[in-house]
This record gives sequence, C-alpha cells and structure tokens, in this order.
Amino acid sequence: MKTEPIPDGMPGTLVGEQPIDYIVPEPSPALETDTMFINMGPQHPSTHGVLRLGLTLAGEVITKAVPDIGYLHRGTEKLMETRNYHQCVVLTDRWDYCSAMPNNLALCMAAEKLLAAQIPARASALRVIMCELNRIASHLIFLGTYGIDIGAFTPFLYAFREREMILDLYEMLCGARLTYNYIRVGGVAADIDEDWIAKCRQFLKYFKPRIDEYDTLLSFNPIFLARTREVGRIAPESARNWGLSGPNLRGSGVDYDVRKAEPYCGYEQYDFDVPLGRSGSCWDRYYCRVQEMRQSARIVEQALEKLPAGDIMAKGVAKIPKPPPGEAYAHVEASRGDLGIFLVSDGGAAPYRLHVRAPCFMNLAVLQEILVGKKVADVVAVMGSIDIVLGEVDR
Repeated sequence: MKTEPIPDGMPGTLVGEQPIDYIVPEPSPALETDTMFINMGPQHPSTHGVLRLGLTLAGEVITKAVPDIGYLHRGTEKLMETRNYHQCVVLTDRWDYCSAMPNNLALCMAAEKLLAAQIPARASALRVIMCELNRIASHLIFLGTYGIDIGAFTPFLYAFREREMILDLYEMLCGARLTYNYIRVGGVAADIDEDWIAKCRQFLKYFKPRIDEYDTLLSFNPIFLARTREVGRIAPESARNWGLSGPNLRGSGVDYDVRKAEPYCGYEQYDFDVPLGRSGSCWDRYYCRVQEMRQSARIVEQALEKLPAGDIMAKGVAKIPKPPPGEAYAHVEASRGDLGIFLVSDGGAAPYRLHVRAPCFMNLAVLQEILVGKKVADVVAVMGSIDIVLGEVDR
C-alpha cells in the first residue's frame, strides 16, 4: 500500500514527541478555587453549525468538555422507510452537504448489493471523478474556514475561488451546485461530453499549482504553525479507540483508507498515495487534507484519461427498484472519513431499515478527550481541525 508521510524537514511534528498539555491547577488548601461552566455554541460561528460545547474551566484551562448534539436532527433514517430508493438518494444529499456525492454513492452501493446489479465501467469511472472533485471542493471549504478560525482571512478567498470552478462543473453536469442527486441506483443520472471533459482538464491544470499557493499563504505561515503544530494531538491508539476515520485518523499516522483497504468503483486501477501525519496534531490533520487534494487531482486526471465508453446505467434495474429481502453493508471513503450504510430490505419499494455510519458523528466524540487540559483559546483550533458537518452528525 502506497503511503505519503509528511516529508522530513517540513514543520510537522515528529513521531515520538510528547504532547504539550497544559497543567490543570490543583486546588490549594489555603486558597479556595471555583470552576466555571460556559456554553460555547450552539450559535458560536466557529462551531461550524448548531453544536453546543459545554466547557468546565479552571481559570482558562478546560477540565471537562461535553459535545451536545441534536439541534439539527431531521430523522432522515426514519424518513427513508417511507420513500423508494431513488427518493432516498435525495435525502442523502442533506447529510454532509459539503460533500454530497459520496453520500449518494454509499446508499446506491448498498442497494446495488441487494439487487446484484452489475454497474457499467463508464458509470463507475464517472462516480470516481465526481467523488474526487467533491473531495477537493469539501477540503477547500475546510481550508478556507479553518484559516478564518485561526485568524487568516485571505486563504478563504483563494480556496473559494477554486471551489466555484468545481461547482460550475457540477452545474454543467446535473444543474445543481450543492445537493446533486447525481449518482443513482444502477449508475449515474447523466453522461459527460467533450466540452465538460475539456473544462475539467482546464480546471485541474489551473488548480494543481494553486495548492503551492495555499502552502505559502497558510500551511507554513509561522503564526498558523504556532497555533496548530503542538495543539490537539491524538495518539494512534486513541484515534482507533474512538473510531476516527478519514484525515482525522490518518493525521495520527494510521494508514487506513477505504479506497485502498476495500476498493470500490475500480479504485484499484488508479495510482494514488495516502497522505499520513506524524503525531496527530491540528496541523497534521490540516495538512493531510491539503495533500489529499493533490491526490484527488491525480485520480481525476487518470479517470479522464482512460474513461471507458458504454452505458451509464446497469441493465435490468427497475424504475422503482425492489431489492429482494436481505441486508447489506456498503462503505466509501467520503471527504470526512469512512461513510457506511447498513440497509435491510423486506422486498418492498422502500428500505425496511437503514442506518448510517456517519464519520462526523464518530469524529466529534473525541473532543471530550483532547480538549481536556487545553486553554480556551485552543478550542477553536482543535474543533476546526476535526472538520465536522452537523447535517451528518444529527441526520
């Protein structure tokens, strides 16, 4: 398995360094001290959604952190029990709305397992292209907003400039810029033409040098490094125990990527590396995402180069699919981690039961461990590095 660790000489933290934790002051018998409880959120802009953090403080040092979720709960898992499979795809767009394509794909793959559908090679390649473009667009949102969290506004303008180009490609493809409903049970909704391919290649040629600009603007900025490099470290054992995935897991040096571990949609045909961090700091998680954008651009270039001809929908998939009774599990490497769908069918037109293994939900839980001992000023840096979307956490 190819991996891409952060090269020596870069300002990433080194393996073996001990975390620098702030000392929680012990109460002195001669001086009574009180703790203070404060709410961060659910209206705080840096919680990136309606998340409430209950923080218990001793002075400026956090002694307890409790994430409080549920403010955005919409019951989509239950709603899917009353909708057919094509209508369910529409609901998946609303989970991680910054990266909707992998949501579509995970549900469709689970349904296709029950249907035993054979997906055409062209449809699989189109799925890969769209998911990797969506990964870039999602990481650009992270890069821009994380810079604002730390106090750097300019990278936001650069990142959203490039993201608009990807959204223009999606608009050409399916008419939508955020919630796409493009990947369907059995294939994809629309094919691409030569004009779309030419514009996509033009974007990739423009985009790759821009990543070097991000490094100059933000990644290796001394102030940004001071705020992130020694902060919010997650040990590999803790990352595994909390069930982290995606850049949050790989930032701790754990080499796991669904695209490599259990390839789907023909990912085994593409040459790409898996970026790894060194010590699980905020900077490691951030830079893994920056490097992933380079790899996603590589994958899209390869997919366009060897794009097969043929159909974009599987033969024999009904307009209203009714998978035979049974259960299936499918998972993909979404932008924020390992997104899984457990699907139970009773032979009807709607799922009997559906459960989502949401990476953001799993990733969020670790905050109650890594925030303890940190100062209030570090909360925004740590939480932003986890890169949550509350639409996926609450569902």
